[in-house]
Amino acid sequence: MSKNQDRGFWNAAQKHLIRYGGAFEPAIIERAAGSFVYDADDKPILDFTSGQMSALLGHSHPRIVSTVSRQVGQVAHLFSGMLSRPVVELAGRLAALAPRLDRVLLLSTGAESNEAAIRMAKLVTGKHEIVAFSKSWHGMTGVAASATYSAGRKGYGPAAVGSLAIPAPNSFRPRFKHADGSLDWQTELDDAFDLVDSQSTGNLAAFVAEPILSSGGILELPQGYLAALQQKCRERGMLLILDEAQTGIGRTGHMFAFERDGITPDILTLSKTIGAGLPLSAVMTTAEIEEEAHAKGFLFYTTHVSDPLPAAVGLAVLDVVEEEKLVERARSMGAKLFAGLSSLKQRYECVGDVRGRGLLLGVEIVKDRKDRVPDHQLGAAIAAEAFRRGLSMNIVKLPGMGGVFRIAPPLTISEEELDLGLKIIAESIEAGLAANTSRPGIAAE
Repeated sequence: MSKNQDRGFWNAAQKHLIRYGGAFEPAIIERAAGSFVYDADDKPILDFTSGQMSALLGHSHPRIVSTVSRQVGQVAHLFSGMLSRPVVELAGRLAALAPRLDRVLLLSTGAESNEAAIRMAKLVTGKHEIVAFSKSWHGMTGVAASATYSAGRKGYGPAAVGSLAIPAPNSFRPRFKHADGSLDWQTELDDAFDLVDSQSTGNLAAFVAEPILSSGGILELPQGYLAALQQKCRERGMLLILDEAQTGIGRTGHMFAFERDGITPDILTLSKTIGAGLPLSAVMTTAEIEEEAHAKGFLFYTTHVSDPLPAAVGLAVLDVVEEEKLVERARSMGAKLFAGLSSLKQRYECVGDVRGRGLLLGVEIVKDRKDRVPDHQLGAAIAAEAFRRGLSMNIVKLPGMGGVFRIAPPLTISEEELDLGLKIIAESIEAGLAANTSRPGIAAE
């Protein structure tokens, strides 16, 4: 019998754990190394989502292990009013990577960084209305949850006052079209801000956006969209906040995804990828905005602000990304992965779309490619089959969308591991088409 069927473990989990979304995978994970996690039978499971999109360097990277060990022996945590060398050094390193964003606040989670960014934007502008995309995910706390529209809004009472949403551009299912059927994102954006203006009470503070909406189904903002969005914000005295929790630190083939578009946001938030699986996030902004916020008494005093341990880890991440040329590697390996997934689209009618950038790609499963009818059942079956065969892929299941696989392997993944993943995906599609039944244990957000 498989050790994953340990009744004591699962009974204890059922008895004591608060369930927080979706079903747990049917395996007990004992360890992880590189691009794989290993279950209780020591079976390798290829991790195509880098944990929760966070293990940028793979699992148990030697530099991260040694950094944690060393820093814990020196100083891991301090009174929030004290500063250490790793904190100041990491702030300087990040500022050097993002010209004009010279001031940095180091925190723990993505939600926390978005809370701080939105709080700062409200204070600096003196306004309170926050606009986000209708398929966004910015966190599960306070105003971050109020700016999250892809899931989790029902049953929790009122959102923060001034929470507004506009449709996310979707090239696969365009709402506004050019004559050739392609997405007319400019008309869509103009229409969206007409609606924002009609709802606003004159207190528009900021727009918070992901350059690629991950939980929304890997929806990439088209080239030119960010610049146009920034212009909309400037016309209204709003700040543009970019949430690069998943796109930052090289994953898209740029250090930051916004670099492709030639713009710089007013505030940038980082998390997930900067900590290589440990809780580290950052808020970055201009000296002018920080000075004004400070003059107005900006307060975000938390237990783990400016902790030295995660800061030291962030420095190690930046070192490895630079030394191993992982930004360039994300481009080359991303192109290989995109080509492999596109070949599956040619082979299987159920693969409706392949999209994304670098090593953050999406594969959407549909019933009918022509009408683009989503197929949640087949997507779930493929995901379950892939896990059974030794591949972990995260699937987004949202109303109006098909099963969209978010594929984001570590930037350190080898070509052989990439080929293995593509092979298992193909086999799982074949098996899923044959069975076409949903099964339990599908990973969720």
